[in-house]
Amino acid sequence: MAKVVKVGDELVLELSFWEKMGALHASPRIPADSVEKIEFFDELWGSDTLRGVRAPGTALPYVVLLGTLRGLKYRDFVAMKGRGEGVVLTLKSGPFARWIFTLKQPKADFQDFGGAQGL
Repeated sequence: MAKVVKVGDELVLELSFWEKMGALHASPRIPADSVEKIEFFDELWGSDTLRGVRAPGTALPYVVLLGTLRGLKYRDFVAMKGRGEGVVLTLKSGPFARWIFTLKQPKADFQDFGGAQGL
């Protein structure tokens, strides 16, 4: 499943080959100082975290959600597999307002992200 890695001064949401195929998108990347807020959720599937319409991407409710969720003035990138803990990164700039993904790495990995609030 997707995980965030720091490459130089950028953050990359690393996707596997099949995740890229399902999302119809390459691994998104942003400057490390673009992270405004990091939130951890016990359950990602719900109106508290998800908003908009999936286009493009792949979805099977409660199984997998990959791709872009679009709304009137925003786009969120989503890489979710199964139920369970997840992360929402709210971004200051870039093509996406938020990255939403299933948590598959230690929470301590997120402490190094520049300017992040909410840990």
